[in-house]
Amino acid sequence: MFGLTTPWWEIILRTATVYVVVLVLLRVAGKRELGQMSPVDLVVILVIANAVQNAMTGGDNSLIGGVIAASTLVGMNLVFARIGHRIPVIQHLFEGEPTLLLKDGKLIEKAVRDENVDLEEIKMAAREHGIEDFAEISAAYLERDGSISIIPKGARRRSVARRHIRQFRQR
Repeated sequence: MFGLTTPWWEIILRTATVYVVVLVLLRVAGKRELGQMSPVDLVVILVIANAVQNAMTGGDNSLIGGVIAASTLVGMNLVFARIGHRIPVIQHLFEGEPTLLLKDGKLIEKAVRDENVDLEEIKMAAREHGIEDFAEISAAYLERDGSISIIPKGARRRSVARRHIRQFRQR
């Protein structure tokens, strides 16, 4: 239970490597996959977690091995968060930038297609802000967290409606 079958330093190295690889894979998947998961996305995340467990611990099933792996994951998360806040290039690599989806009532089709956003999702975000027609929208952004922000035309200040839960839909 407490005896390690894999050296502690190897568990840390394996866990850190898996963390970076999974982070890169999720970043490549795009903002919509991370910010607002569908049931399929959730299953993928759960299966990835199960698939990489042995890769992190090298087959070590001890309590200490699990604690070392979990501590390494939390530590890596803290390190990336702190480095990202201090070095904008790193933050941009792992978080990206907001994407303009709609400007002055006109859809930017390439951005919508590239980000895999449904027109219905933009309409829903607009309705949540009390807007029925795209002509009333100054700008709509897909934020880094996967939510859609709406800026109405004629707003005195930047008013933002954020939607964090995507409807379950069939793919």
